[in-house]
Amino acid sequence: MRLLISVANVDEARAALEGGADIIDAKDPSVGALGAVSATTLREIVRMVDGRRPVSAALGDAVDEKQVALAARRAAAERLAYIKIGFAGTADADRVESLIASAVQGAGLVSSSAGVIAVAYADCGRPDVASLSPWWLVEAAERAGAIGVLLDTAVKAAGAQSDDERPGLFMAMSESQVAEWVRHARDADLTVAVAGGLTGAELSVIRAIGVDIAGVRSAACDRGERLASVSRDRVAALARSAGRRSWPASHVVSWAAPGREAATSRAALP
Repeated sequence: MRLLISVANVDEARAALEGGADIIDAKDPSVGALGAVSATTLREIVRMVDGRRPVSAALGDAVDEKQVALAARRAAAERLAYIKIGFAGTADADRVESLIASAVQGAGLVSSSAGVIAVAYADCGRPDVASLSPWWLVEAAERAGAIGVLLDTAVKAAGAQSDDERPGLFMAMSESQVAEWVRHARDADLTVAVAGGLTGAELSVIRAIGVDIAGVRSAACDRGERLASVSRDRVAALARSAGRRSWPASHVVSWAAPGREAATSRAALP
């Protein structure tokens, strides 16, 4: 299982790289679950990483095909491995498929290696999220040509209003539900990523489930606070929890998209 650490700037990216992150993910946590960093910040992060790890970038929640295609094309031009796109506010499967396809097309115009990751929200049923079911999103992603899917939460720590609304993947879905979703995504031959307030202890849980990539922000930051700075030592501890070997920061890695098979019938999905 690979460890993805979300970073807001080049200093955090350096801390994540030195701590042993497998993937450096550019994301602005101050503007939502999938907040995009500025174009300048993204370039600085890519330049600093210098091919030693894959770099991904969050582009926010898509609402318009032309806009998401343009955003994906601009991001892919920065030598990214993955482009993450969510769909908060869009619960129609056909529309989500169209938005994903537009992002795939936009990225493909400038890069043959930047894969689109479609983000499903485990807390999709909340009125302030109102997005497509994670199970149906897998099918939409497969049909539209995404390289993978990410199961995350849209509501983070700052958005919780009560104990019943505490953020975190395993507050929104049970372990068995997450495991079932992972199997469904694997059946679609997609790269499978999981995030959403994950702790070091939970990394071993999702590793056992068979997740390809674990995404972390809060647990990698000072004091475990999402808006604090990423800590090299915390990343190193998370890397150990993820159960993977250490490697030098100079090591260059490669990645490849999995193949895809026929989509599951929508009628068979929850």
